[in-house]
Amino acid sequence: MVRVKPFAAVRPPKQYAEEVAARPYDVLNSAEAKAEAGEKSLLHITKPEIDFNPIIDEHSEPAYQKAVENFRTWQEKGWLVQDSKPCYYVYAQTMEGRTQYGLVVCAHTDDYAEGKIKKHELTRKDKEDDRMIHVRIQDANIEPVFFSYPDNAEIDAIVAKYVGGEAEYDFVAEDGFGHHFWVIDNQEDIDRITGIFAEIPAFYVADGHHRTAAAARVGAEKRMNNPEHTGSEEYNWFMTVVFPDSQLKIIDYNRVVKDLNGLAPEQLIEALKEDFDVEEKGTSEPYRPSRLHEFSMYLDGKWYSLTAKEGRYDDNDPIGVLDVTILSGLVLDKLLGIKDLRTDKRIDFVGGIRGLGELSRRVDSGEMAVAFALYPVSMKQLVDIADSGNIMPPKTTWFEPKLRSGLAIHKLS
Repeated sequence: MVRVKPFAAVRPPKQYAEEVAARPYDVLNSAEAKAEAGEKSLLHITKPEIDFNPIIDEHSEPAYQKAVENFRTWQEKGWLVQDSKPCYYVYAQTMEGRTQYGLVVCAHTDDYAEGKIKKHELTRKDKEDDRMIHVRIQDANIEPVFFSYPDNAEIDAIVAKYVGGEAEYDFVAEDGFGHHFWVIDNQEDIDRITGIFAEIPAFYVADGHHRTAAAARVGAEKRMNNPEHTGSEEYNWFMTVVFPDSQLKIIDYNRVVKDLNGLAPEQLIEALKEDFDVEEKGTSEPYRPSRLHEFSMYLDGKWYSLTAKEGRYDDNDPIGVLDVTILSGLVLDKLLGIKDLRTDKRIDFVGGIRGLGELSRRVDSGEMAVAFALYPVSMKQLVDIADSGNIMPPKTTWFEPKLRSGLAIHKLS
């Protein structure tokens, strides 16, 4: 069973929330972050390289020092203030008329080490190391990770009680997504939430595998370096926003490839016919896959539907049934010679939030030669894979909307 606890969040006063809140560090490059960051934006803390002219290496010592300086300055100026008591928080997001309601809690690092916080992706050590540095130098979880949990009616009822009142923060960001935030400060409700989660068997990492792994590693490091360790220290916990499974929506995560591995467009189409039913869809509108095992392809100015033939996949295998597995095995590897999605520089990945028009744009520009759109993975598939101990192929899931950083920060001491 998982452990959660409330915490005294460091967060912006109500009048500053929209200015402080920022998109996550990993969805913006440095130039984009510099252009987007207002005076109070958390981007000055999560991407401090933007405060230099010209922009410096985000992994350099001056950038790390600037991150610490800015976090301290934001608190000194009153743009970030710590709550007086441990609380839970409701963080809701609205996208295209649909709202999902999460709880901001602290999860235990041991639950990650023991497999009660279940992952579905492999992590890269270099990215873990980078996130570890940020947690270590700030002595805080500046940005939350994003978990899901099995639906629970009693938690829903507690959340609904607070959502019925006035929100602490309530704003629509520049991308059109709504962000709403309430404070759960009633001790009886806090205790009950803690008790309910003690009966929930697992959390599932939706977004933030590297931040989760980094937080767990920092906790272990602090434990090892503290001869007076008791287990009650704040560094044993890290901040996450947890959402009920049924409220989350995974959108497509698509692929673009730089070249056709020596094939002409017509040769690629003929080769695809061995494993797929190929149907030309024309040039006018992007074609979106409508079901599992159907793909769309943009090639040479035209859209195509590719439907995997029977016998080319195994619906009884939690990994083999995934469309990313089918595409990787039968197209990217077999025909285009891409063996390792993590390291091959000929392939790039496009989150579905950018739309299918982004795929055709990158091919039409000559930057890429071919694009593939996939039908989204379901939450059930993600949970089944995590429960079985399997790992999804790289770049399988894209969750939207992304959590805004800066609405709550967890100090480790």
